[in-house]
Amino acid sequence: MQDKPVALVTGANKGIGLQIAKDLAAHGLTVLVGSRNFARGQEAAKTIDGDARALQLDVTDQASIAAAAARIRNELGRLDVLVNNAGISHAGEPGRSLEEMRKSRRPSVASLDEVRAVWETNVFGVIAVTQAMLPLLREAPAARIVNVSSSVGSLTLNARPTHPYHPMFSVVYPASKTALNAITLAFTIELESTNIKVNAACPGHTATDLNNFAGPRTVEQAAREPVRLALLGPDGPTGTFSNEDGPLPW
Repeated sequence: MQDKPVALVTGANKGIGLQIAKDLAAHGLTVLVGSRNFARGQEAAKTIDGDARALQLDVTDQASIAAAAARIRNELGRLDVLVNNAGISHAGEPGRSLEEMRKSRRPSVASLDEVRAVWETNVFGVIAVTQAMLPLLREAPAARIVNVSSSVGSLTLNARPTHPYHPMFSVVYPASKTALNAITLAFTIELESTNIKVNAACPGHTATDLNNFAGPRTVEQAAREPVRLALLGPDGPTGTFSNEDGPLPW
């Protein structure tokens, strides 16, 4: 087992995930760049200063998840940080405008195939990866799990008619983040007697291919809160949902 702490970031070959990987490597961690496409993960790892290694990981493929966990144990012998970042906003035809996607996601017309595809990555993928990595995380002296969520999944905020995203709450992406928040709390409760802290972070509306690069925030800004939670000290919280400005309502 190596001495240096190890972090796994899923969906880390681009966007916010890649920036989280860069920041964690800058803090001296060995970072595993989780990527469905191993070659893309390798290219991404080359852009990171520090100890970064590509790891083939498709969060919707149980065999891929199991192989990734086995490789971590065999090659590194430890895992201290898991950042569940991999996520998709839609599964429809590429090139659709945001307005077209919003209309197609209304609960009355949303495609169940698209709902299932988005939830497979954003919800079931997080459960599957976390379950597979927990044996390693339990062995770490002070493990951290960070789920990259979004305030668009906040039931409290979206229930307010004055909330800017109120009209856009849907059963596809926003509801998947609501479910992710529930999963965060569920794992927190099971693990609250251990040294594993589990928290959810909202990176904010960031310019990535998730939203056709329409967001105003940079990936550097978006990575700050997930990285802060990944590096929490022993007195840090568990079971929280927050962004850079502080706590968010579930």
